[in-house]
Amino acid sequence: MDGLESDFNLKVVLVSFKQCLNEKEEVLLDHYLAGWRGLLVRFLNSLGAIFSFISKDVTAKLQIMDRLRSGPQREPYSSLQSMVAYEVGNQLVDLERRSRHPDSGCRTVLRLHRALRWLQLFLEGLRTSPEDARTAVLCTDSYNASLAAYHPWIIRRAVTVAFCTLPTRKVFLEAMNVGSPEQAVEMLGEALPFIEHVYNVSQKLYAEHSLLDLP
Repeated sequence: MDGLESDFNLKVVLVSFKQCLNEKEEVLLDHYLAGWRGLLVRFLNSLGAIFSFISKDVTAKLQIMDRLRSGPQREPYSSLQSMVAYEVGNQLVDLERRSRHPDSGCRTVLRLHRALRWLQLFLEGLRTSPEDARTAVLCTDSYNASLAAYHPWIIRRAVTVAFCTLPTRKVFLEAMNVGSPEQAVEMLGEALPFIEHVYNVSQKLYAEHSLLDLP
């Protein structure tokens, strides 16, 4: 593992997602993106090339959001709510086909949002499953309940085959760097409700603006 991956610690991810929502329940994008960097780019990359099909795409999405957060119109991109209001209000979102604004913030975060659901379900499966649970089954079930609907058949097939080479549940839990597998399960129990809450707030916002099916 290189420097970034070896830095992974589930506690850092927990802090990021705890700080994601302000008192108005707005999703603060800096903390959201920081949580993503910890969850996927560091954690899953540390487990090898199996997840590269997702982590490469997520890395590209994070770079798009970094550009928006540091660009001349950075202020509306401080929260998910202000970003949606700004882009929808200024017709900066492709609602029917990806053409004029292929890298809009709304489309980019939607892709992260969908992947977060898969990861949330997978981690919850790791937390609640018995010691001898097959991670390939846990991951496939989570994928089928989330990301699979947005991927063509050939990708779904390749992904589910790749899942068969996943490490054991114990290896996953040890990769979280919070102590024993039992301690990792306890930490997941604390972290996952925050992740789920951020997901639910984002899902509601996108649904209210009819943005859940952006091309």
